[in-house]
Amino acid sequence: MYVPRAFDCPVLDRLYELIRQYSFALLISQAATEPVATHLPLLLDPLDGAHGTLIGHLARANPQWVTFGQQSVLAIFSGPHRYISPSWYQAENVVPTWNYVAVHAYGRVEIISDREQLRLLTRRTVTVYESAMPTPWSMPEPNTQFEDRMLDQIVGFRIPIETIQGKWKLSQNHPPERREKIIVQLKQQGDSDSLAIARLMEAGLTEGSINPQ
Repeated sequence: MYVPRAFDCPVLDRLYELIRQYSFALLISQAATEPVATHLPLLLDPLDGAHGTLIGHLARANPQWVTFGQQSVLAIFSGPHRYISPSWYQAENVVPTWNYVAVHAYGRVEIISDREQLRLLTRRTVTVYESAMPTPWSMPEPNTQFEDRMLDQIVGFRIPIETIQGKWKLSQNHPPERREKIIVQLKQQGDSDSLAIARLMEAGLTEGSINPQ
C-alpha cells in the first residue's frame, strides 16, 4: 500500500482496533495468472506471533482456498471514508480528495486441519458477532449432526501476520485551520462515515499528530 509519511500510522494498537471494529475484510490471493478475492470476517489474535494472527473460514466450495499453498496473501480492512469537497477549505488552488483509514495485513495462510480447532473457531466467531445482539443466538450443543454437516462445508485457516500497514489519510497535509473547517462540514453531513472521520480528525488535532512515531 502506498503510504506517504504524513498518513502513516505505525501504532499497532490502533491498527488492531480498526481490525476489530471493521473485521469484515477482503482477502486477496493469487490463482495462476489472476488475483482472486473473498469478502469475509476475520478475527484477530493479537498475542499470537510478532504482529498477531488472523483467523477465519470460507466455504469449502470456494476455490480460493485450494490455491493458498504457501503463498503470501493480503487482508484489507477498510474503515470509515468520506469524500472531501474543495469548497469546504474556503481556499484557492485546492482539489477534491477522499479521507479514509485502512489496514493492510500480509502473511502466509495455514489451513486448520484439526476438526476440534475448526469447531472452536466457528463457535468463537459466533460469540464475537452475537455478543452485541439484544438476544444473542448460540450454536447448538457440540458434536451434533447439524454442526458436523456445517464443519464439513467450510475450511478454516490462520494467517500469522508478517507485515502490517496502516493508512490514516485525514488531511494531515493541510494546516490545522483548514482541517477544522473540514470537521465542521463533516459534522453537518450527519452520516455515520462523516461523523467517524470527523472524530478521527479531531483526535489528530488534539494529539498534535495522528501518527506518532
